[in-house]
Amino acid sequence: MDQEIISKEKMDYTIDLLITMAVEEIAEVTGEKSQDVIKDFLKSKTGKALYDASTNLWCNGPSYIADMYLEEKKQLQFSNKKLKW
Repeated sequence: MDQEIISKEKMDYTIDLLITMAVEEIAEVTGEKSQDVIKDFLKSKTGKALYDASTNLWCNGPSYIADMYLEEKKQLQFSNKKLKW
């Protein structure tokens, strides 16, 4: 069976669209502005993993990606609280 090769342009478009949808969902859940969420999202491990095609994170839907980011953010907040004690 032949495997279809996805062009870089199509891959980038897909990832950008996934980010847009995930950021909208995150903003809705957290009450933050989308502009603020996207800045943090792109710096996050989740955002970086999404742009790394070898992780295949882009194969998942925006809700999965949003949940992954929110879990990462929760873990980071927990770690920061632990360090303050």
